[in-house]
Amino acid sequence: MLWSKTFIPTLKETPEGAEVPSHILMVRAGLIHQVMAGAYTYLPLGLRALRKAERIVRQEMDAAGAVELLMPALSPISLWEQTGRKEAFGDVLIQVALKRQNRKVLAVLGPTHEEVVTDLVAHQISSYRQLPITLYQISTKFRNEERPRFGVLRTSEFLMKDAYSFDVSLEGLNRSYQAMYRAYCRIFDRSGLDYIPVEAESGPIGGDASHEFMVPAGNGEDKIAHCRECGYAANLERAEIGVRAAEDDLPQPCPIERVPTPGSSTIEQVSKLLGCRPQDMIKTLIYVADGRPVAVLIRGDREANENKIRRVLGVREVALAEPAVIEKVTGAPVGFAGPVGLKQPIPIWADYDVQYMTAAVTGANEADMHLRNVSVGRDFRPEKFADLRCAADNDPCPRCSGVLRLRPCIEVGHVFKLGTKYSVALSANYAGEDETLHPIIMGCYGIGVNRILAALIETTHDDNGILWPVSLAPYEVLVVPVNAAHPESAQVAQSLHDELSRAGVDVLLDDRDVRAGVKFKDADLIGFPLRVVVGERGLQKGEVEIKWRWDSAAERIPVPDAARQIASWIAEERETGSRFRAALGRSGH
Repeated sequence: MLWSKTFIPTLKETPEGAEVPSHILMVRAGLIHQVMAGAYTYLPLGLRALRKAERIVRQEMDAAGAVELLMPALSPISLWEQTGRKEAFGDVLIQVALKRQNRKVLAVLGPTHEEVVTDLVAHQISSYRQLPITLYQISTKFRNEERPRFGVLRTSEFLMKDAYSFDVSLEGLNRSYQAMYRAYCRIFDRSGLDYIPVEAESGPIGGDASHEFMVPAGNGEDKIAHCRECGYAANLERAEIGVRAAEDDLPQPCPIERVPTPGSSTIEQVSKLLGCRPQDMIKTLIYVADGRPVAVLIRGDREANENKIRRVLGVREVALAEPAVIEKVTGAPVGFAGPVGLKQPIPIWADYDVQYMTAAVTGANEADMHLRNVSVGRDFRPEKFADLRCAADNDPCPRCSGVLRLRPCIEVGHVFKLGTKYSVALSANYAGEDETLHPIIMGCYGIGVNRILAALIETTHDDNGILWPVSLAPYEVLVVPVNAAHPESAQVAQSLHDELSRAGVDVLLDDRDVRAGVKFKDADLIGFPLRVVVGERGLQKGEVEIKWRWDSAAERIPVPDAARQIASWIAEERETGSRFRAALGRSGH
């Protein structure tokens, strides 16, 4: 391909509104163009990279035994009502009203396809003999993202690979899950990503076990807790916390003291008024768990984790109580609840950090009033101590003697064990050997294909531009004649281009009649893995210059050997990615 015959609108300056490196570089390198907030056109270079990511995903899914299909973006809203996800997604779900003859049809632009694929299986699979099976697609998804930002990392329209496994047993689900987990590792290894699989919550999609595949990045919008010693990693919704020892020199319990705190109901306000530290306070949070109120105690400088609370209590739903419920239970308005003297006897659960507190400040269950010197064990006794809060930096690791560090990350993939949530809702059953009906057991596996590119660029660039691995680069090799008007340079460059093309290399010839410096800057900005420079001085010695994008030094090779040697290097790098990983200090998982 000739540069002059394709469409590569590079920019010198940072585009307006671009905040993070991946967004800036994708626009400057001519990969994408914004149509509106959250919607982008993929220009020729961007589309080539996207298709390569898609091909890697497809190859590994096929190798793992998954079967590809393609489902429509539109689906009837009735399916979403049956599963309860119309309400769960809320405004994120894009609903459309279609006028058909004299009636209105309500439909959804799919953010994901559990409902559609489960409905398909409900109609087409009826016997255990047809199972197990894993179905997948690569298609455009839609979500009404309220704050689209960071380029293609947070958009309303995106390309996603979603797969769904269908099994007759939990053992079968585990096998399907592991097959997809291993396929994901191969996909992200081949894509050159430095990623971490982390334990995760299932969220509104449902299910009881899941892992996220996270790429550590300074501008990542998610955070994980990670132990570098043993490799334990989990997102903040899931992260466990190791055993926490008692602090030295705990204060001796003193008599409780009632202190007025007019107009002060938050941790910040009360600690400032009373001259105490947030960690010396106990937050008393009133939740409603499966319809019943319960008190949860958290140290003042920590945040409650509702997923942990739900699991510890063994309930399906947990939510903060409404003000009326709080006042009924505590006898006080919001902000003044405490574990001592609740108006109604309700279960009290406390986080592990609370168990050693001997001189705490708490609400007094009375408006504008708090208590000093509250001592756990003496003044109240929780039902149980448990891990009920979000992990924080330097918390002890739950698996070894190391510590957890919080790391910002970009999520690129997620795998779930769904169980029977959707098959029960949509009557996707199979007849067993005994001819009785059983709900099919499901798994769900998603990859944001666009995010593979954005995460790679976000974490793999330098001051000059993008650093692509050969596996994802729009073109693997760029041939640059220093002076396109020089006949011999132009002839050798064209000959190299043609030989490499015949050898199956993705090669671009920069045939523009512009200064060499402009060509080199564009080459580094876009990030072609291998640059071949054809210059008059080199040709006098019968050589061309070869430089890998991520190396500082170039080398020279004889013109007659160039095409063969380059094709061999590219084939090896496609297969192993070893040069790219070695240069960036990355290892395969």
